[in-house]
Amino acid sequence: MYPELFNIGPLPVRSYGLALAISFFLGVWYIKYLTEKYNKPFEQFLTIAYIIIIGGVVGARLFYVVTHLDDFSGNLLRAFNPFSGDQFGIAGLNLYGGVILALIGIWVYCRLKNISILEVFDFFSPTLGLGLAVTRLGCFLNGCCFGTPTDLPWGVSFPERSIPSYVFGDAHLHPAQVYSSLYGLGIFVLLHFMMKGRKFAGQLIAILFMVEALFRYAIEYVRYYEPEMHFSFLGMNPTYNHVISIGLFLTGAIIYVTQMKKPLQA
Repeated sequence: MYPELFNIGPLPVRSYGLALAISFFLGVWYIKYLTEKYNKPFEQFLTIAYIIIIGGVVGARLFYVVTHLDDFSGNLLRAFNPFSGDQFGIAGLNLYGGVILALIGIWVYCRLKNISILEVFDFFSPTLGLGLAVTRLGCFLNGCCFGTPTDLPWGVSFPERSIPSYVFGDAHLHPAQVYSSLYGLGIFVLLHFMMKGRKFAGQLIAILFMVEALFRYAIEYVRYYEPEMHFSFLGMNPTYNHVISIGLFLTGAIIYVTQMKKPLQA
């Protein structure tokens, strides 16, 4: 576990922040490759990339704050003030909050520029898998988004004074972050090779939504969450991400079914 990798002067370089930056630059490089290959306007796609990173970070933080309001009671400025704690930076993000706000931002931009939303979503779909693969490794180094106890041989333990140690002591935990990183890499590879044979606009984003929803729904069972992220429903105790996963899968299925009879224009 290495939450801080090194310092630049007085400022620490954090593993998750570095992973986030690397994922953004890899995503932009990949989009440039695709736009050149398929003769698309890179400048517009670069703007959308900025919308994704800004909307993703802001949305992820907002969703975390909303589901942990008690932690910020009496001092809401702490939600976005990197200087309000003992250390520089902001801790606490939720992936799906970022995805939702980023998607809204892309939709608004595409409507204003009269660009095919589904076409844009298809081109960015592989980059989301790539970003997941990189940033979840940052989570692992940071010691956040950790799993629940396990007896499996690949279980990992975290050092004292870390959040996983505070919750579970020296118990061996599911490396939930690594699971997410691996399926993110798998999504990237799958969608990369599907791009060439794409049959209709929206095919890749539909598959991304459905595959991501299935994997995320499953991983929720081996990932630790605070009580605020759970709710009671018909005797069950799901997380809010379970509900979002179901909505994401249904959205992907609807896109696939409604667009599959509308082949790409030559």
